[in-house]
Amino acid sequence: MSLLKVHKLTVETKDQQIVKEISFEVDPGDWLAIVGQSGSGKSMTASAIGQLLKPNLQAKGTIEFNGANVLAMTSKKMRSIRGNRISYIFQDYQSSFTPFLTIGKHFDEYQRTHLRMTKAQRNKNTQEALGSVGLTKDLVSRYPFQLSGGQLQRTAIALALLLKPDLVIADEPTTALDSISSFRILQLLAKLQEETGCAILFITHDLRHASKYADRILVMKEGHIIEQGDQSTILEFPKHPYTQALVEAIPVLKKPENLHDRRSDENVDED
Repeated sequence: MSLLKVHKLTVETKDQQIVKEISFEVDPGDWLAIVGQSGSGKSMTASAIGQLLKPNLQAKGTIEFNGANVLAMTSKKMRSIRGNRISYIFQDYQSSFTPFLTIGKHFDEYQRTHLRMTKAQRNKNTQEALGSVGLTKDLVSRYPFQLSGGQLQRTAIALALLLKPDLVIADEPTTALDSISSFRILQLLAKLQEETGCAILFITHDLRHASKYADRILVMKEGHIIEQGDQSTILEFPKHPYTQALVEAIPVLKKPENLHDRRSDENVDED
């Protein structure tokens, strides 16, 4: 059974449809990239999955997560799933942190919300999570403003993966980064996915990233899915003119290596 099944999802305001009856699935352990220009409906789709749409937006259709319709869940039920079984990594990772709480307090409250365990176990989990992204345990006593941008973003990823969610939704996490920083973040996500077995729904406007990391690619334009399929099929035999233009815009596009090899043979550097 698919981990996530989206069927005829529509996101609309009172006057406008933004996402228009789209359907797709994400399997356990899958990396699905949703690619498209700004305004194509990518982020609206991501927000609808976790009931994070703004009040003026309404989602119709069905979004099944582990067989249960997300859109029919109460807010309380959704909160128990979001952060626990479904986790988000946002482009604006700084907004994930409260300025007057230490890093350790963020991790502690996150665990207390979803788990019942001793403080000692929570502290151990926090240190292991920071270590998994190449950060030292002394960061627990620091405040967000005392971390560099790279450290804070890796902390956000560690927090998102702390409870070993089934699905991680990464919404444009590299848009504001330079190419080297983007590479490090994506390598880190790939490494952690291999370790935890989570599925990743990766929202991006950059087909280069999808060509390197995704198992499957879904292309959106003006609220519609215009093409979706295996990575190699989309990149080597694009059917829609828009997809063809995206592929042609990639400076160098060679056939990807084995999925495991291309994710594990490169090191993730620390800032």
